[in-house]
Amino acid sequence: MPRETPGDRGLAFEDVGVRTSDGLRLVGWFLPSPGQPTIIVQHGYKDSRGTMLGVAAMLRRNGYAVLVQTVRAHDSSDGEVVGLGSREMDDLAAWWQWLIARADVDPQRVGIFGVSMGGSLVLQYAAQNQQLKAVVADCAFSSITDTVETSVRFFTGLPPFPFAPLILFWVERDLGVDASSIDAKQWVGRISPRPVFLLQGGADVVVSPASGTRLFEAAKEPKDLWVEPELGHAQFLEKRPAEFERRVIAFYDRYLR
Repeated sequence: MPRETPGDRGLAFEDVGVRTSDGLRLVGWFLPSPGQPTIIVQHGYKDSRGTMLGVAAMLRRNGYAVLVQTVRAHDSSDGEVVGLGSREMDDLAAWWQWLIARADVDPQRVGIFGVSMGGSLVLQYAAQNQQLKAVVADCAFSSITDTVETSVRFFTGLPPFPFAPLILFWVERDLGVDASSIDAKQWVGRISPRPVFLLQGGADVVVSPASGTRLFEAAKEPKDLWVEPELGHAQFLEKRPAEFERRVIAFYDRYLR
């Protein structure tokens, strides 16, 4: 559950929700800005809407409408299993249908932003939804197999071997998918000719620091990559707030306005 709402930051918002095709209820916030482009904002692994308030406030400050959505098994949304992308496309599709049904949203001017696992989710969804016009992924994992050793160290404190192979076995058994299929490198190249902006911290201890480069190499034009060697996981807004705002807003302004 989030500890604060957009209202705590003086932002007008609506509590909103959708139901997925498999019957799960998901919660979110919508910050309206009629007549302006809209940005969908997606949180990361085991995070809530509240962790995206800084990004939402920045976007709203620059005139954008913002949908802060959640996916299954996060926040107070329904669901028990985090699918790492194997199940969440239904969630993003449900939010998309809700969004474009609003009279105050122009479906031709919608971008998307995701952080960490959320970054990988938005790359996957943008590859499927050609109506999304601009994509920003902040410290997305390039694939489960690319980043599992880094993630094992961070989330468990255990050595990669023999635990990384066990994690991959668990992913395949419990999700019923081949771990190699959860691979954003396969998706990012299908987003072109729509633009992609990738951010990656070189001192990331949550996902492989090489993820940004791998995704950038797999992407097609137009694309951009911002690497900060000394930054950790998803620290751009915290550590480089002015430059983060300038570069992210310039990207969305160029392609949505």
